[in-house]
Amino acid sequence: MFDKHARDLLRYATQRVGESHAEDIVAQTFLTAYEQRHRFDASRGDLLPWLYGICTNLLRRHRRDEIRALKAVAATKLSDVDPPTGQNVDVARALASLSRRQRDVLLLHAIAGLEYAEVAAALGIPLGSVRSALHRARARIRAAIGESTGES
Repeated sequence: MFDKHARDLLRYATQRVGESHAEDIVAQTFLTAYEQRHRFDASRGDLLPWLYGICTNLLRRHRRDEIRALKAVAATKLSDVDPPTGQNVDVARALASLSRRQRDVLLLHAIAGLEYAEVAAALGIPLGSVRSALHRARARIRAAIGESTGES
């Protein structure tokens, strides 16, 4: 299980909290999965979305640090940043302003590459909620990018 899925989870966790915390999050994910193995229901889907769900729940514990880091990037003076990075400031600000569900759905889809149904399984939410949260999150990110480039 670890050999098969650790790399994917590590990539996802690293994008969310950085390298310094990602390995600990992934290790805790597998420990939690082992401790809760009786709760996994193979009839509901593959193991990987279940692991992403555990990982995402653990990442929520780091939510304050994640938000704080995004706000720090957003607070960066644009004059101190190269032009392409200025857009990253607006995207970071938009990510920080998303609801927890929207951010989790967007990052599981964009970073982890999960399909809608896998995101729903990972977060334990209906497929329709995934679709609407992803739609709203994308709209806010597009708006932030449009603002940073002067487009509307």
